[in-house]
Amino acid sequence: MLPRDPQADIGRGAWVACPNCDDRQGCGDCEQNRTCSEHWRYLLSHTGSLLHLQCRSCTHVWTHETRELTLARQRSVPVAALTADLATENDATRLARSGAPVKQVLTDGLCHLEAAMLAGQLEGWLPENTRLLFVENVGNLVCPASYDLGETLRVILASVTEGEDKPLKYPTAFGLAQLVVVTKTDIAEAVEFDEAVFRANVERVNPGVEVVLTSVRRGQGIGTLLDRALAAAEGATPHTPVMARAAAAPAAVRP
Repeated sequence: MLPRDPQADIGRGAWVACPNCDDRQGCGDCEQNRTCSEHWRYLLSHTGSLLHLQCRSCTHVWTHETRELTLARQRSVPVAALTADLATENDATRLARSGAPVKQVLTDGLCHLEAAMLAGQLEGWLPENTRLLFVENVGNLVCPASYDLGETLRVILASVTEGEDKPLKYPTAFGLAQLVVVTKTDIAEAVEFDEAVFRANVERVNPGVEVVLTSVRRGQGIGTLLDRALAAAEGATPHTPVMARAAAAPAAVRP
């Protein structure tokens, strides 16, 4: 059986595991969630958040969901989301399309969420069987970094369009993250994003933290992100940033 789209090339591919074969096993690039030149899938078409794919190795055809909330629901994981902005309910409206419970918090000018504010928003709203709650803080990388919301896993997102030096410009936000997620990798080549330089800069401010590459258009990394969230929810110990260890260390007392 030949691929449905024999003219497709790597520029029209997706990087997700094939549900029918294990061709990525032992591949270093795939294990590190990098763009692999061998184990990519034919992107036949896409409908909204659904990708229609075919495996180059075994020719299996399947449909892959790329939105994390929807993917969680497909895995029967009870999930909810709370998103915060200064104004508008646009994010909540988009997220609600997944079918998961979503709540919008308008901060009326406040540049960040605080734990007490979050607790008040969750009271009486969060379904009792919720296994994962995703909280999107107000979208800046300065104020939110200094406030602990009681989260199990602190994740920071950076788009390939924002430049490789983002971690150096916002060392607190990246330095306290337990997981770093790079978004929009499908346009990385177009914007000349240098993954190696970005990773090196992340390592400078937060040694050892995992970097996950994601693309909703290609389905890359979304399952990995969900796996990391589930692992943390189940008690796995997440990465402990050096900056967090320093802050938690007892202060020296002089005699």
